[in-house]
Amino acid sequence: VQLQASGGGLVQAGGSLRLSCAASGRTSSVYDMAWFRQAPGKEREFVSSINRSGLSQRSKDSVKGRFTIYRDNANTVSLEMNGLKPEDTAVYFCAASTRYGSLRAVPGTTGSEYKYWGQGTLVTVSS
Repeated sequence: VQLQASGGGLVQAGGSLRLSCAASGRTSSVYDMAWFRQAPGKEREFVSSINRSGLSQRSKDSVKGRFTIYRDNANTVSLEMNGLKPEDTAVYFCAASTRYGSLRAVPGTTGSEYKYWGQGTLVTVSS
């Protein structure tokens, strides 16, 4: 499975961006999909995840109410980011899990639960 992320860029504080990630290859094995991010000098952290059906999502507390994750279809996930803050500046990585889950299964929130990773897309929020 290969993941291709897009949509990053430079935006002013309070602005919006939408990230997209498309999976290709053996996509029938993909269940949960997620976004993680890594700011300069910091460890990678979980942002948001969604299960295959799109019926269950999880998000980091600091982005709740501002970021929304969508499962556009079985192979594509998007992250709508509104009210961006300078502290959201990071490289955002898309990830995919092959762990089976039911329609309402809770998606994973840790990096170890995800097998495939995209190349990352840079989001820069200026103050």
